[in-house]
Amino acid sequence: MIKSELVQKLADEKPNLFHRDIEKIVSVVFQEISDSLSRGERVELRGFGAFSVKRRPPRIGRNPRSGEPVRIEAKAAPFFKAGKELRERLNPAGNSTPE
Repeated sequence: MIKSELVQKLADEKPNLFHRDIEKIVSVVFQEISDSLSRGERVELRGFGAFSVKRRPPRIGRNPRSGEPVRIEAKAAPFFKAGKELRERLNPAGNSTPE
């Protein structure tokens, strides 16, 4: 699902809200999550999951074409951990996976 599909789904479910207001709400929520992560803060949405930032140290990698060592700088990467309710919805009890 992309952002516009999310906005449309919410608009369909809540016809009393203006489409432009729903777009603004969704944008503000995503912006706040992004801003919090950029400050190194953790964002937890109960029942859904938690967003955090993982720091990756500098390392030496290899150029796949030449095989030469390449220095890779330290960086931060977003990380998402699904919450218990989301995991349970994806993997209902008693629902075995086919072998």
